[in-house]
Amino acid sequence: MVNLNIDGKEIQAEEGMTILQTALANGMYIPTLCHAEGIEPFGACRLCMVEISKNDRTRLVASCVYPVEENLVVRTDSKIISKIRKTIIELLWPSVQGLAKEYDITKSRFSSEQTECVLCGLCVRYCKEVKKLNAAYFKGRGIDREIAILPELANDCVYCRECFNLCPAGWMAIHAGEQAGAS
Repeated sequence: MVNLNIDGKEIQAEEGMTILQTALANGMYIPTLCHAEGIEPFGACRLCMVEISKNDRTRLVASCVYPVEENLVVRTDSKIISKIRKTIIELLWPSVQGLAKEYDITKSRFSSEQTECVLCGLCVRYCKEVKKLNAAYFKGRGIDREIAILPELANDCVYCRECFNLCPAGWMAIHAGEQAGAS
């Protein structure tokens, strides 16, 4: 067992657990987009960012991928963390309206072409890790990165639908059907 402190509360966690798993197991809330039970942590959205301190050193980490450590001190909310989360929510606008309300954000400072997809990778990871199908995948790099579906497996996506409810923006439900109709 590992002893750590989360938001002033002394907690014991099993070695190998992440900060997010430990917080959730202890009834603490940390917002996420790219995390889902049963799928390997990805750390893409950075919404689960927390502040950690150990040996007089403080830094920010993605709680879904950072393992608990002995004597780690974790803050799940602070001024800097709140600022980071608000910026992420604005960047993912309008796909994260529930979180926008939670953080009292009514509009985004950023303008861009919205695709509905927030690139959380839940559909890609679910298809690969759980279904072992690899029908959904990341295509392109940088600002050109997007989720794509292999044309020869598009019908499988439409009939499977298991990842559709994981998608925080509803992108898969819309585009899997479009791609199946095109093939």
